Amino acid sequence: MRTQRKPFDKYAYYLRAVQAPDVDCEFIRDTYKQLRGRVPRVLREDFCGTFAICCEWVKMHRENKAIGIDLDPAPLEYGRTHYLSALKSEQQKRVSSIRASVLTAKVAKVDVVAALNFSYYLFKSRLLLRQYFKRVKSSLRQDGLFVLDCFGGPDCQMANEEKTKIADFQYFWDQENYNPITQEALFHIHFKRPGERKRERVFTYDWRMWTIPEIRETLLESGFKRTHVYWEGTTRSGQGDGNFTRSEKGEECDAWVAYVVAEL
Repeated sequence: MRTQRKPFDKYAYYLRAVQAPDVDCEFIRDTYKQLRGRVPRVLREDFCGTFAICCEWVKMHRENKAIGIDLDPAPLEYGRTHYLSALKSEQQKRVSSIRASVLTAKVAKVDVVAALNFSYYLFKSRLLLRQYFKRVKSSLRQDGLFVLDCFGGPDCQMANEEKTKIADFQYFWDQENYNPITQEALFHIHFKRPGERKRERVFTYDWRMWTIPEIRETLLESGFKRTHVYWEGTTRSGQGDGNFTRSEKGEECDAWVAYVVAEL
């Protein structure tokens, strides 16, 4: 008898291939405590998608609260159905998911705003990026922090495709092009399960590749007082090891990922 294969769930595969909400939440908590001397309690996740980070945040402590903001109703509804519903009743009450633009959403002030998975790269002009950063600044409490991630390196300045084997499927990060004049690039995520055709362009991202100096300068222009870069360490084989350390000197590598943290 032929075994029926489970339906393809693109958000579930995205979570397994791309996200590590527990790692992000731990970094946010530990970095805030290091810089501010206390533990943050209220997190806002911008461009939150399925708001998996919000759900992970409230699981970390009974006093933690989280607000997720995204324009797309589909991932928000998925998050409510699959992640929010899996929380305990009292944890669910501490999560809010809002369909709105991060440029106009009006929510209470928070300890931390996080813009992860390079989501703010969709802002292609410095004017828009500065507008967004100013909105974030106005939404933070007096001792608040803004946490962003970023990526780059020579590999991001050319078309290429990277394949990664993850347990029972393959994940493809495909950069279709790169325009050195505008710094724009088009990316796709593909998936392939054994015995099936490759699922092309499950997710697509039309981004501008912002550099760390541009991000830091724009943050300062937007009213933040200080910025810090947390650079990822490497294994003996030259791969990222998932450990991020505050530094003003990065390594010369073909591809890198880093966090930028901004203080008021």
